[in-house]
Amino acid sequence: MTFKGAIFDLDGTLADTLSDIAGSVNRVLKAHRYPIHPEEDFKLLVGRGLDNLMQQSLPENSRQPAIVSKCLAEMMEDYRENCLVNTRLYDGILEMLTTLKSLNIKLAVFSNKAEPLTYRIVSRLLRDIQFVKVMGARTDFPRKPHPAGALFISNQMGLSPGDIIYVGDSDVDMITATSAGMYPVGVLWGFRSGEELLANGAKQLVNHPLELCRLFTV
Repeated sequence: MTFKGAIFDLDGTLADTLSDIAGSVNRVLKAHRYPIHPEEDFKLLVGRGLDNLMQQSLPENSRQPAIVSKCLAEMMEDYRENCLVNTRLYDGILEMLTTLKSLNIKLAVFSNKAEPLTYRIVSRLLRDIQFVKVMGARTDFPRKPHPAGALFISNQMGLSPGDIIYVGDSDVDMITATSAGMYPVGVLWGFRSGEELLANGAKQLVNHPLELCRLFTV
C-alpha cells in the first residue's frame, strides 16, 4: 500500500521536551514543598496532557482538585516561559520531514500538549516545514487516544485514514492510530519502550527517523 500522509506526535517523537517539562513541574513541586521527581520518571508521566501530568506528579494525598488546579496554573505559567530552553529536535527529524515533503507526503502534528504551546514549539523548531495542520489539546475535541482529532486532521489533509501513517512514541499514540484506522508506527528514540508500543497496536517500530521514509517509497 502507498501512504500519502503522516501525522506525528510531538513530545518524544519529533522533539525531546523532557528536560523542560520536568523542570517546570519540579519547580512548582519544590515551591510547595512537595517531593520532586528525577527527570527519567517523566517519561512515564507525560503523554496524556499537562493537567494529568501535574496531577500524577503530586503526592497521592495532595491530588484534590483545588491543589491540582493551582499547581497546574503555576506549572503552565512556568512552562510557557521555559518550554524552549533545552527542547530540541531528535537527530534526523528535520532531514526526514524534508525528505517526506520532497515526496509530496502531507504532514501534520497532533499533540496532547495545549495547542498554543504546541504551536510555539513547532513554529520555533520546524519553521521551515509546511504542515497541513498543527493541532494540540483544545476544548472542542477530546484528547488522544480518542480518534476524533486524528480523523479531523485526515479530513483537513483530504486523505482517508487508511492512507495515513500515524507516528508516535507511546501507548496513547498507538491506540489513537488504531482507533482512527491509520497505520501505527512506533518510534524507539522517544519516552516509552518497544514492548509498550507493540502491545498497544504498533504495526512497525523504527530506530531512526530516516527509516520512516522507506515506508513511503515501497
